[in-house]
Amino acid sequence: MDASLLVIVVVLTALAFDFTNGFHDTANAMATSIATGALRPRTAVALSAVLNLVGAFLSVEVAKTISGGIVDEALIDPAIIFGGLIGAIMWNLVTWYFGLPSSSSHALFGGLIGATWVASGMDAVHFAKVAEKVLVPAVAAPLVAGIIAGLATFLTYRLTRNTTSPEVVGTGFKIGQVISASLVSLAHGTNDAQKTMGIITLTLITAGSLPAGSGPPVWVIVSAGVAIALGTYLGGGRITQTLGKGLTTIESPQGFAAQTSAATVILASSHVGFALSTTHVASGGVMGSGLGRKGAKIRWGVAGRMAAGWLLTLPAAGVVGALAGEIASFGTVGVIIVALAGIGVSIGLYLAARRKPIHPEHVVDEIAGETGPHAARAAA
Repeated sequence: MDASLLVIVVVLTALAFDFTNGFHDTANAMATSIATGALRPRTAVALSAVLNLVGAFLSVEVAKTISGGIVDEALIDPAIIFGGLIGAIMWNLVTWYFGLPSSSSHALFGGLIGATWVASGMDAVHFAKVAEKVLVPAVAAPLVAGIIAGLATFLTYRLTRNTTSPEVVGTGFKIGQVISASLVSLAHGTNDAQKTMGIITLTLITAGSLPAGSGPPVWVIVSAGVAIALGTYLGGGRITQTLGKGLTTIESPQGFAAQTSAATVILASSHVGFALSTTHVASGGVMGSGLGRKGAKIRWGVAGRMAAGWLLTLPAAGVVGALAGEIASFGTVGVIIVALAGIGVSIGLYLAARRKPIHPEHVVDEIAGETGPHAARAAA
């Protein structure tokens, strides 16, 4: 395959991954706001899409980490990156179908590492940088977000326990949720959109179109921002249901605490170039808010499924990426085979999901059918 054509294929595939990242991660910012009624579902999704796009222009530190830190750009080529992207997209679609809020970021890292390792050997993967910029934040970030959210939730309920007007307090926190959810969406754009920018920049470097160490060109920033914004607007219902209702019943003070803690952790990490999982951070915030409210029920079975998905993401995407990268490295025929396989699996999962669609509105509908004070407020 002509080198220029291959670069175009890889860039388009990277933008397709960015799109799946958007609809996979809509729930990170908006699930709790939808669940508490702070925002109408379509309004929440549209707001998240716009702020994801804005956030993509605020920083390029994470993009530089990926384009010049995870793998050795001198030892790989665009075909290997293509295989890694296919591995990431496949895992994103599988976990989206089952409603698991797994990490799109870790799927990307797993696919890229697996493809690079098999095609170019262990020396082509910078494992020390992977540990510093990916693995350590993967463990620390959700714990920090959970602790902050738990403490904030506990203090919030303590401070408002003697209020004579719960409705006024609830309204105030719902307004706060709109602000905090907006911050999470903005933060998501500063971190997740940059990962696709980094992959495209890495592709251009390996193809000789950019010198080593280059940052993403403007057109890369714009295209990645638009792709993740479109994905955010068009999807997200399946995972929104899990984060908005599946882990714990969310009330407005909890939603505000969870979103504020998640936004703080993500923005701080983006500033220093940590390519963390915004999904892990958002989930940690929701869990912490549940633990911080007396009487809240944590659905540990759902949490266990999520944790299993988190642990499997890197190796699973790595295996698929390694297989796809090895086949793609054979040349034009290999790239075509991998592309057709990816398209086939994507269409199959999409058609399967269409048989039982889940939209953000379903979170509100289910909560309105629950019993208890939270359900009454949601129904109202």
